[in-house]
Amino acid sequence: IAIEFSRQQLGKPYRYAAVGPDSYDCSGLTMKAYAAAGISMPHYSGAQYAMFPKVPVDQLQPGDLVFRGAVALYIGGGMIITAPQTGDVVKIASIGRTIGGVRPG
Repeated sequence: IAIEFSRQQLGKPYRYAAVGPDSYDCSGLTMKAYAAAGISMPHYSGAQYAMFPKVPVDQLQPGDLVFRGAVALYIGGGMIITAPQTGDVVKIASIGRTIGGVRPG
């Protein structure tokens, strides 16, 4: 559900502190994606990282949250859905260099 919600947001602009429906920041996107799946989390990536079980990068599964300076949703195959920065849009990107992951739910 969280992945499907995130896919429906592709192309929407990044905006700092935005939680939709027309624009998102990184943690606003993940917060709303998991809210659609019935899981509540705060609108702050540090709190999202702290509240769920940690997952090693080599054990990530679709739906896990990944952290790389910002939070994104892992969709599998080394790819994420991310709301990366001002001037960009919600998009699919390579996971790149990742600090760690967590598994909501």
